[in-house]
Amino acid sequence: MIAVCRLEDLPAGESVRLGTAPPVAVFNADGELFAIDDTCSHQDASLSEGWLEGCLIECPLHAASFDLRTGRPTCLPARRPVRTHQVYVEDGVIHVRLATAEEGVAGEGPAACAEEGSAA
Repeated sequence: MIAVCRLEDLPAGESVRLGTAPPVAVFNADGELFAIDDTCSHQDASLSEGWLEGCLIECPLHAASFDLRTGRPTCLPARRPVRTHQVYVEDGVIHVRLATAEEGVAGEGPAACAEEGSAA
């Protein structure tokens, strides 16, 4: 597991990028924590620099959007999902357990959040 930061240092609506290989982004979506590979599957852009709304992160380059819960793209131009990683909070510190290459990847193709604007 990788220690990310203290929980109070990642306020709701914010993200932090880890310098792992590949890079991983950790998001606080309305109090729920999510971690995904930080590079958009459409083109090399940092998702941690995108716009967070509920459970969706929008890529700052071409507006592809991904569901933080599954890593699946919710609209074009992205077609491939990004890997998701497990997030834990222990003693007030956020930790990420990186998924293997086979873990953490949902099926391809656009998906939609069950409830737009909410982090389920």
